[in-house]
Amino acid sequence: MAEVQAIKDLDTVKLISYLLEKRCSKQMSHIWNIGLNLALRISDLLSVKFTDIQNDRLIIFESKTGKLAEIKLNQKALAFIHEVRVTHPNHVYLFQSYRNQQAKSSRPRPLSRRAVTRAFALVGEELNLKLGTHSMRKTRGYHLYHKTQDIARVMKMLRHSSEATTLRYIGITQEEIDKDFEELEL
Repeated sequence: MAEVQAIKDLDTVKLISYLLEKRCSKQMSHIWNIGLNLALRISDLLSVKFTDIQNDRLIIFESKTGKLAEIKLNQKALAFIHEVRVTHPNHVYLFQSYRNQQAKSSRPRPLSRRAVTRAFALVGEELNLKLGTHSMRKTRGYHLYHKTQDIARVMKMLRHSSEATTLRYIGITQEEIDKDFEELEL
């Protein structure tokens, strides 16, 4: 699997959302926008059911770690979730597969990871970016780190156990750390 990157420019973050909607679907744009705000692994994001959302919180067990993730939903995430719910009031999953005939005649299933991977790769190729399903999680971590400079806080949000893993994951390079030392003179 190819290494994907955090999107460091906020205008590019918005452009990706726009292109996903125009080139693929509104659903793919919603996955991008909600994924940015929840920082979940794609398998967990796609498995979210509307019943997992209680008031302003998402409560799920992460599939990779088995840990309970209780995430307070910000206003932007709540607005996107509300839009999906109003558009598809009978859906069980937040990102339910509904376009093909099989989906219409069988029990509800979430959208496949493969479909999301293809859509993100298409937009990534257009923008010459290494864009993938982990890009949402990495992007949120990167921007939280740059806002707070608190790696422990980013680790907690991503539910990582090592600073080194988190720094590598969000794309903080030794070059950036060196630059911080050069620019900050006390």
